[in-house]
Amino acid sequence: MATKPDWEAIEADFRAGSLSIRAVAERHGVAESSIRKRAKKHGWQRDLTEKVQKAARDKLVRKEVRTNGAQDAVRTDEEIVEEASTEAASVVLAHRSDLAQWRGIAQKLCAALQEMDVDEANHDKFSRSLNAGVDAQLKVIKGERQAYNLDTEEGDKDVNSLSDLMDELSSEA
Repeated sequence: MATKPDWEAIEADFRAGSLSIRAVAERHGVAESSIRKRAKKHGWQRDLTEKVQKAARDKLVRKEVRTNGAQDAVRTDEEIVEEASTEAASVVLAHRSDLAQWRGIAQKLCAALQEMDVDEANHDKFSRSLNAGVDAQLKVIKGERQAYNLDTEEGDKDVNSLSDLMDELSSEA
């Protein structure tokens, strides 16, 4: 016997706007078309995305994650925003932690390459390692800039100029 969909939870995920409608459907085991029909019938609006993103940014600054107590039968916009922003903040904090680990790995490769004696026999391996290291470092930088909300037009120019410089250095190796 199939279980009855939790339309309250589906509505909350839909209205929060953090997930695509397809992802909401997969999460709750409901057809995407059923969600669209129900949303249209009940006038659900995906209008909380900006509020969720702002609340998530606020939480990342404060690094506080509150838990909700008992919820009323009808959830308010604030409750939906609170829940969705908590989820978004935990994802970003996990990314930050993972990026710190990758930064450490990239630094180890950098240190190993600095210590390596390059000669005719190993210059090709050094070059490949250098390219891999530059690529890894650029990806870590880009990921950190996104995870710490540092992406601005000015910041993007700095990353692009750094990328160009690192490409130039690695082609000379």
